[in-house]
Amino acid sequence: MPKKRNREIFGRADLMLGANHIRVRCEDGVTRTGRIKGKIKKRLWIREGDLLIVVPWSFQDEKCDIVYRYIRPQVDWLKKHNYLSQ
Repeated sequence: MPKKRNREIFGRADLMLGANHIRVRCEDGVTRTGRIKGKIKKRLWIREGDLLIVVPWSFQDEKCDIVYRYIRPQVDWLKKHNYLSQ
């Protein structure tokens, strides 16, 4: 779950831009350019439509870091327990 005190929010991968950048549609209604952090760059494959946890940058609100990707069973569980509005 996103930690509000760390400014984490849900986002949906919208478009792959290349070079570890993805356009992300966030739950607050803003479309941001997301950057896959080096820690998860080699471990996760992110595709369009995936549910993500992102952290918006404090100095540029139109950019964010991607910190986690949910897999299909996790997304189903979140929908079942009403954590997602979609």
